[in-house]
Amino acid sequence: MTSSSSNCSPQSPDTVLNLPLIPNQEGKAWWVFGAASFLVSVPVFFQAPIVRLFPWISLFLTLFWIVLGWWLYKRPQTRWWGDIILGFSWSWLAGSIYWGWLRWEPLIHIPVESIGVPFALWCLWRGWGKIGNYFYLGSLLGTAVTDLYFYLTSLIPYWRKLMEVDPALASPIFKSALAQMQTPWGISWAIVLVNLLLGISLYSLQKEHLYWWAFGGAVLSTLVVDSLFWIAAFFA
Repeated sequence: MTSSSSNCSPQSPDTVLNLPLIPNQEGKAWWVFGAASFLVSVPVFFQAPIVRLFPWISLFLTLFWIVLGWWLYKRPQTRWWGDIILGFSWSWLAGSIYWGWLRWEPLIHIPVESIGVPFALWCLWRGWGKIGNYFYLGSLLGTAVTDLYFYLTSLIPYWRKLMEVDPALASPIFKSALAQMQTPWGISWAIVLVNLLLGISLYSLQKEHLYWWAFGGAVLSTLVVDSLFWIAAFFA
């Protein structure tokens, strides 16, 4: 995607977030952003129930995402859809492995979620699948920042307890975790890390290329999903 310096004015009718986009790319950029946002929420609201009860089914569904992504990627009119779904398949695979069999140990969460990083970096080095790989790396970054908050605010013991009890009995644990977050230390780090994710997201959405919009959508949506999770915990 290219643009001339004359289009860089914020008053240009073809600008989004003060950055020029080619007219026929503007709608696609928002579609990429929306798709990234939706795919970040899929593991939370769709995969989570499956992987807890039927981890092998969740694991094998990775093949479905790969086949679907490749099928769409081969068609010029749906190439970017296939691209982002192929990137999403790494998130799905890692989520299936960790939440299916390893969820009791938070220390290995990010290493497992990073299973696709070498492949993603290799593809980016080769110039392949930028939308999907940027999406995967964006969602991984958001997850890593969330985990960092857990470590900084000593929420890891609550994580382990939640993995050991029946979901119907989780409310007291959520309440205790929320109390831990509502301390000056917890609130301060929440402000710092939320602003960090917002800054990264807005920086990405100032870029012309669609893969940056996938990255920004993944990072921002991780923040939104985390917020919804803690709001639900508050009313549990």
